[in-house]
Amino acid sequence: MASSARASSSGAWATPRPRVTWPPATPGATARPPGSRKFRQKVSQSQSQQALIAPKKRASGIVLALLGAIAFSAKAIIVKLAYRHGVDAVTLIMYRMLFALPIFAAMAWWASRGQPPLTRKDWLGVLGLGFSGYYLASYLDFAGLAYISASLERLILYLNPTIVLLLGWAVYGRGIRWGQALGMAVSYCGVVLVFGREVHLQGADVAWGTALVFGSAVSYAVYLVYSGELVQRLGSLRLVGLATSVACVLCLLQFALLRPLAAAWVAPEVVGLSVVNALLCTAAPVLMVMMAIERIGAGPAAQVGMVGPMSTILLGAVVLGEPFTPWVAAGTVLVLAGIFVFTRPARGAP
Repeated sequence: MASSARASSSGAWATPRPRVTWPPATPGATARPPGSRKFRQKVSQSQSQQALIAPKKRASGIVLALLGAIAFSAKAIIVKLAYRHGVDAVTLIMYRMLFALPIFAAMAWWASRGQPPLTRKDWLGVLGLGFSGYYLASYLDFAGLAYISASLERLILYLNPTIVLLLGWAVYGRGIRWGQALGMAVSYCGVVLVFGREVHLQGADVAWGTALVFGSAVSYAVYLVYSGELVQRLGSLRLVGLATSVACVLCLLQFALLRPLAAAWVAPEVVGLSVVNALLCTAAPVLMVMMAIERIGAGPAAQVGMVGPMSTILLGAVVLGEPFTPWVAAGTVLVLAGIFVFTRPARGAP
């Protein structure tokens, strides 16, 4: 019985094999697909290529997140430099949005290709989010930078995740974990430390500037809280392009209503700085951070973004000549440590 099986087996291999289909037509059949060895080799090569690509993709994502965070943080440095030429916040933000508008309009057009048109409800949402998240937040930030250092401004804006959580608790009744509460307390202590030092050195105007920048953080947090539904329906790129285009138009209208046309005549340095602000500190970081999130995810991208306050402090000291004191260093450490604790997942969470 065994010998006959071996004989038939050897005979089968001795003669040309019949053509078979894959997968086998009958359950339990053991016929191999033609060229299965080549197939396995191709699969192995594909897996090897993916294994090589994955680290490169992660590395590029980290670099993009790093550059995006630094570019975002450099915005405060550009604004402070422009203020040295006697321009005010209304005029300065007008120039920034004037140069950024074509980029954001092109972004909105690109993301809207082949998509259904916006409904009336969608347009109302875009208008509201554009007003809160980009127009009001940007204007309050620019206005506040006239009174406080770039370092303090960046530390205040870095509290944004805590404000989002507080709004979620107030609006939706979402709970707050003890770890999040601890992280918030540590972070706010850091801001208060730097704020107290600046008030002592520069006077009561620092309080007004701090209030304006904190209002900017609250305004952007409102955008984040209420943008979830529209992001799912329109997509992040389309929503960002439309909302920022709305904000650009609002900033231009604000200048037209509040300033005479002659106020647009500013120093050439202001125009050049506004171009840099619009391209390198506004449009480019938006794209870089979105590309980073696609490669490494939102969580790792946010962790890399923690370099933002440190880069602002370094640029402020080198470019603006702002003092780097032990108070600033201690406040920065507290803010970063608090946000790190705040963003850690709960024990047992996936």
